Amino acid sequence: MDEEEIEKAVVAYLKKKGFKQTEIAFQEEQQVNKNSSSSIHNNNNSANSQIDPDLTKKILSFSEFETSPQRYQEEYSKLRSWAYSSLDLYKHELLRVLYPVFIHCFMELVARGYIQEARAFFNSYREDHEMTHLRDLQKLEGVLSPSHLEEMEFAHSIRVSKVNIKMCQYSYDLLLQYLHKTESITMLGIINERINFQVSPGQPGSISGDTEVVTLVASGHDASLINQKEVLWGMLEDSLEERLEKTGGSVPDSEKFDGDPKEGEVEENKKKSIEGGKHGAPLKKLKKDKVGIATGKSSRTESSTVTTAPRVKPELALPAIPVEVELSILEDLRNRVQLSNASLPSVSFYTFVNTHNGLNCASISHDGSLVAGGFSDSSVKVWDMAKLGEQTGPSFLQGETDSPSSEHVLGANGGRRCYTLLQGHSGPVYSASFSPHGDFLLSSSSDSTVRLWSTKLNANVVCYKGHNYPVWDVQFSPAGHYFASSSHDRTARIWSVDRIQPLRIMAGHLSDVDCVRWHANCNYIATGSSDKTVRLWDVQSGDCVRIFIGHRSMILSLAMSPDGRYMASGDEDGTVMMWDLSSGRCITPLTGHSSCVWSLAFSGEGSLLASGSADCTVKLWDVTTSTRAPLKEENKSGGNNRLRLLKTLPTKATPIYALHFSRRNLLFAAGAFSKSARVPCFKVS
Repeated sequence: MDEEEIEKAVVAYLKKKGFKQTEIAFQEEQQVNKNSSSSIHNNNNSANSQIDPDLTKKILSFSEFETSPQRYQEEYSKLRSWAYSSLDLYKHELLRVLYPVFIHCFMELVARGYIQEARAFFNSYREDHEMTHLRDLQKLEGVLSPSHLEEMEFAHSIRVSKVNIKMCQYSYDLLLQYLHKTESITMLGIINERINFQVSPGQPGSISGDTEVVTLVASGHDASLINQKEVLWGMLEDSLEERLEKTGGSVPDSEKFDGDPKEGEVEENKKKSIEGGKHGAPLKKLKKDKVGIATGKSSRTESSTVTTAPRVKPELALPAIPVEVELSILEDLRNRVQLSNASLPSVSFYTFVNTHNGLNCASISHDGSLVAGGFSDSSVKVWDMAKLGEQTGPSFLQGETDSPSSEHVLGANGGRRCYTLLQGHSGPVYSASFSPHGDFLLSSSSDSTVRLWSTKLNANVVCYKGHNYPVWDVQFSPAGHYFASSSHDRTARIWSVDRIQPLRIMAGHLSDVDCVRWHANCNYIATGSSDKTVRLWDVQSGDCVRIFIGHRSMILSLAMSPDGRYMASGDEDGTVMMWDLSSGRCITPLTGHSSCVWSLAFSGEGSLLASGSADCTVKLWDVTTSTRAPLKEENKSGGNNRLRLLKTLPTKATPIYALHFSRRNLLFAAGAFSKSARVPCFKVS
């Protein structure tokens, strides 16, 4: 092989790649060799005659590769055939490589201007990946020119990211042997540049774990390194739950309500109950006694569960809880109903009607007494459940008239409207969140602001400006005073109600931050994004301490377990995943919903998980059985530790916007009726 041909091929390759400095250095070195003495020149000639022909062939193949789009089609087709014909034991691991290679082959062809070849390649093999990556493929269909690769956010994020693929050592060796043996230079280049293999010893992993083995991560961020950071997931020291546990599940005499019956009154009531036995009073008393016994058992069971959670100190200065509020919380905790797979919660469902598709979000106060809705007309409306039956005349309900001003008018007989109208935003309202005590309400909007409303004054108190784009979600911390927001600007922010500027800005997601949730101990927040990842952030330092990878579509909902160890996340495809915050691993995926999961909620003691979806159903899952399984089977492959679906609660035609467990474990739900029907403003069932 002539030396000049090799030199031209190398120079052409360096020019194509834009390596100008390397090209100049290479040409200078060649010029020095040409001007050397004749003896050295002869020695070089003799050396050139002994150049490895295989090496020469590979060098020249790079030049051919740069000018031949057919190589993508041919080599991918061979790689695909080889993967599908592999042994069943290793096939599912080798098939993981095909999807990232497929999309990068397509984008490489587009980037080099081979649009027709790229479309033909895309259409030839897209059916292989539609089952698991349909939404991604639908987005990539819009890539029709090299400029689209930079302008389209999704395509650009893939181009600047690497794919993490988990496989065993033997599967990895098989793949490398195939690529070198067949001299698949194109595929080898894409795999080296675009894929990061996480090779593990031993046998291949289970097929059921494939949900998190092929994932995109941002270039320069190693999720495995971040997930090695320590996370203190326990409950706060001296919490009300711990205080109740120390007192044996009873409220001390000094903390009893003034309205609680005294001992003498209790004895007198017992006598009256016995005397009225003919009218069935003993039967009622017997039922109450059974409930009391069950409540006592639940308190002891819950105490043992709470004891297992470690105690941590708060990193934020938490506000003091008013005495009357503390007494109310303790009373609720003492009377909490213990839920399990044999004892499911009662559900109170609030249905919005006549919204004309204007309802964007809903929020329910801790005791269900207040319900708020955020609407596309930039308004926030709050319903007080205690006042719904006090109307003396007809009222103007949401959607009954096309005139917005009519909402300020009294009814014909002086009756008032059944909601409080809060106006201030200049764009659609996307999220609302009540404070833990119910005295304040937060709302976020497309006008890039967050507003704080007083439910007592029915007025706007503060307008928080900091985000540059629509704010998708906002949530009060479990202790109040602090809140978190997430936005289209790819950031989440920590605020306090007494400051108009954010305390922390969490940046790192590659796309919109769609939802945000606080950890039970207020030391962390979790964010879900359109980049298909969930991140856990330390509120004190602002650092990302966990990256949870495994979803195949944007994350729309999050929930934290009461003990702070587990987190649930729901996505656009209807999948819910349960995560262990300590290890950063997915415990199990939950499949069952057929559409977006818009809301998630853990029961008070953490034994049940409720999920609400756009498929108009609420599903209840048994958390306790599934979270124990990974601890025993962590080192076993192929273990089936999926959450057990306990019950599906369907609605007629009402997508679930919000779910919330009260402190006493009553499940509240809210949604908008999707078909026109003449029913009351709210329907409670």
